[in-house]
Amino acid sequence: MTHDNKITPKFTPELTPTVEELEAQERRLVFRRFTYEDAWVLGSLLVESGRERQAPIAVDIHRAGQQLFHAALPGSTPDNDAWIARKRRVVERYGASSYLVGARFRAKGTTFEESSRLDADTYAAHGGSFPITVEDVGVIGAVTVSGLPQLEDHRMVVAAVEEFLEKFQGR
Repeated sequence: MTHDNKITPKFTPELTPTVEELEAQERRLVFRRFTYEDAWVLGSLLVESGRERQAPIAVDIHRAGQQLFHAALPGSTPDNDAWIARKRRVVERYGASSYLVGARFRAKGTTFEESSRLDADTYAAHGGSFPITVEDVGVIGAVTVSGLPQLEDHRMVVAAVEEFLEKFQGR
């Protein structure tokens, strides 16, 4: 996961995770608590990773309807902020990562856009938004990245959450 304090996603690019793997990931990546300081540290890990990769991303962390962190790196655009909002709304509505929600629809032989009956200008079940789940509480927010292909956005967030939990919450 880490090498010289860098976030290195655990994945092989050509492998797409199954719904079961994504669900297990979410069960495993649970916070003990999530404070303003935690949002700053997690967001900073993502920004550092994006800078190292020279990734044109925007990063956002929301908790209980309040934006606690936002950063835009070179190459990102206002469109990334719109994607962030759409992906975050999926997490808020379904209580699961935006990638997992899309994968569940694909596993049923359809798409989120075709079958959810939700406005595609408001919701996007594309990878990059991951629930902030606190033990004994549930989903309280979302951490979101936009700017890379959807699976890369998802994996970048997951790698940062894994690193954060390992380093700062002893997981």
